[in-house]
Amino acid sequence: MTEERTVEPLLEPREGIPPVVADPGALVRVVESFAAGAGPVAVDAERASGYRYGNRAYLVQLRRAGAGTALIDPIACPDLSELDAAVADAEIVLHAASQDLPCLMEVGFRPRTMFDTELAGRLLGYERVGLGTMVETVLGLRLEKGHSAADWSTRPLPEDWLRYAALDVEVLVELRDVLHGELEETGKLEWAREEFAAVLRTPPPVPRSDPWRRTSGIHKVRSVRALAVVRELWATRDRIARENDMAPGRVLPDAAIVTAALEGPRTRKALTEIPAFTRSGARRYMSEWLAAVTRARTVPESQLPQPSTPGDGPPPPNRWPDRDPAAARRLAAARAVVAALADEHHMPAENLLQPDAVRRLTWEPPAEITDDSVRERLRGLGAREWQLALTAHPIARALARLETKGEL
Repeated sequence: MTEERTVEPLLEPREGIPPVVADPGALVRVVESFAAGAGPVAVDAERASGYRYGNRAYLVQLRRAGAGTALIDPIACPDLSELDAAVADAEIVLHAASQDLPCLMEVGFRPRTMFDTELAGRLLGYERVGLGTMVETVLGLRLEKGHSAADWSTRPLPEDWLRYAALDVEVLVELRDVLHGELEETGKLEWAREEFAAVLRTPPPVPRSDPWRRTSGIHKVRSVRALAVVRELWATRDRIARENDMAPGRVLPDAAIVTAALEGPRTRKALTEIPAFTRSGARRYMSEWLAAVTRARTVPESQLPQPSTPGDGPPPPNRWPDRDPAAARRLAAARAVVAALADEHHMPAENLLQPDAVRRLTWEPPAEITDDSVRERLRGLGAREWQLALTAHPIARALARLETKGEL
């Protein structure tokens, strides 16, 4: 790994803070500039998570040799497809790409090839892979990360926020170059390329049929009637948040929904005794909250939600010893193999092989345990070829050993 070095603060973009691109003419000039540039294109996006409804981009930053840095307002310029076409042949460098790709694709920016500096760091065994830490560890430069959780929907954006945003892509290509070299030296470059391609192939998440079930603290709610309260309050909050373009938690926190479900308030006064319902964001909708609770209390039995909905995968592993002891032993054996291999190759176990694939394989293994059957099962569960080359044989051997010992 990179030797320790003196750390220098990265305080200003090399060419200064560029003006924010917020009109078609300025965007055309950026497109032309980036089309004429050379080499990889560093890209980042800033969202307003926790402030606005959804995860759209409120600023897109790019940097390329020969083009410099561009800061684009995707609210004023919501279609970046021409910029996307201008750099279609370039490698796009992102950090934690899975976080930024959905909002970039919403504005028409769809990388064909990619280098993810966070994922590269994981494969190389870096203990901390946040952008600031990686830049400091690898390049010896310190990035200011104080505005990462800011409300990027703010207009106009403050100058120090724009400086922060420009610096996020200032040295991203340099970081990519060093990590690329380390991947090559350690024989992991092809592994990384497979991982990057897999991230780009990942389809957008399918909306959950019962998104209200992800309410934090819902495990405390035991009765189906109380679950109906969670469902009705969640749906009411989601509608209000969407209509007002606010993060749902700023309208009403999850904890208030769960408390209302547990206490079952029947009157406006009882509802106001739950503190979160009286704060400014929620108080103006008091009639709607009470109506939601009333609907839940009066909904017919046939329309009450069930305690849980069956998933398409195995149960939580802590239930395996009781439900299927043989599967629990298979899981323990497979996990031990993956952990040992991950340690040998200096990377997190979850990057060597997806935990969900390990669980599904060991809950429903092939009828006959062989290298080929395990490999095909894991391939069908999304494992990449480099992962199969490292894990299929030792996992098959471990599972076969259990069969031989009569433990299955």
